[in-house]
Amino acid sequence: MNDKFFLDTNIVVYSFDTASPAKRDISRALISNAISSGNGMVSFQVVQEFCNVALQKFKKPLSAADMREFLECILMPLCAVFPSGGFYSEALDVRERTGYSFYDSMIIQAALEADCGTLFSEDMQDGFKLFSLTIKNPFK
Repeated sequence: MNDKFFLDTNIVVYSFDTASPAKRDISRALISNAISSGNGMVSFQVVQEFCNVALQKFKKPLSAADMREFLECILMPLCAVFPSGGFYSEALDVRERTGYSFYDSMIIQAALEADCGTLFSEDMQDGFKLFSLTIKNPFK
């Protein structure tokens, strides 16, 4: 069994959500497990999307200093997938195969490229399988 897992952007965002303490706690546990086990990862896309949300859309946006600290301590240690020309082509194949949006297909492709067995996401179909990857909604 493959213990590697991938965290979608929404999981990282929920780790700051004071309005949904249950989701916040689950997200924080997943991130903590990702860091401590070394089995969890994100991609360049998750880093970019999270930074955009945290700096602009949070009720109380993160300061530049807090964002740098979160990048250094959490996101960059977890970041295992960076783009290449082939990556985008494979994401297009995922999109054609699954019908997911291009951005969701890039998340799926990143999880596949990182050889993850599980992709944790609230935004995609819980239980969906593609090759060796299963999407799980940790909040269900």
